[in-house]
Amino acid sequence: FHVKTYGEAYEADAVIVTAGASPRRLGIPGEEAYIGRGVSYCGTCDGFFFRGKEIVVVGGGDSALEESIFLTKFADKVTIVHRRDELRAGLTLQKRAFANQKINFIWDTVIDEIQGNGVVQEVLLRNVKTDKVDTLSTDGVFVFIGHYPNSQFLVNQVAMDEQGYVITDEFMRSSVPGVYAAGEIQDPHYRQAISAAGSGCMA
Repeated sequence: FHVKTYGEAYEADAVIVTAGASPRRLGIPGEEAYIGRGVSYCGTCDGFFFRGKEIVVVGGGDSALEESIFLTKFADKVTIVHRRDELRAGLTLQKRAFANQKINFIWDTVIDEIQGNGVVQEVLLRNVKTDKVDTLSTDGVFVFIGHYPNSQFLVNQVAMDEQGYVITDEFMRSSVPGVYAAGEIQDPHYRQAISAAGSGCMA
């Protein structure tokens, strides 16, 4: 195999691809500028910095609710902003979130812009049904709207599913003999460090 990187080229008898996945972004004004200054994609990584603060979570799936529940250990208030009027998360998670007094919901709404002065201070919210725009003060924005695999460089080289995850068998083998894939680039379900490490060890 010939592997060309940004810097050099390598030859190998086998290749293990562990390029991971990246969180989907909102693609709105202010998001990029405030990454690390109030915008985050990982509650377990950054939740500690929001102790005693009020934060917004974007999303309505399992990850959004799991992370929101976790974030209530630190934040005084967690507001979940969801573009629909019902959640996609499992019923057990929904019950836990609805029962948590620190969590409240804003339905049928998207964030149009993140604003601040050096750090996040507020978001512009737009109701998708009425187009009414409101401003909500917040200390942080956590985005949990899914991930995409970092597999663009493998297009037309190994078999992938419709989402771009590399298809592997139980031995982490891809469709090309000698090419293996492990971790989030082939795992759309668990997305955990421990399962990624395990599949890397198997590969």
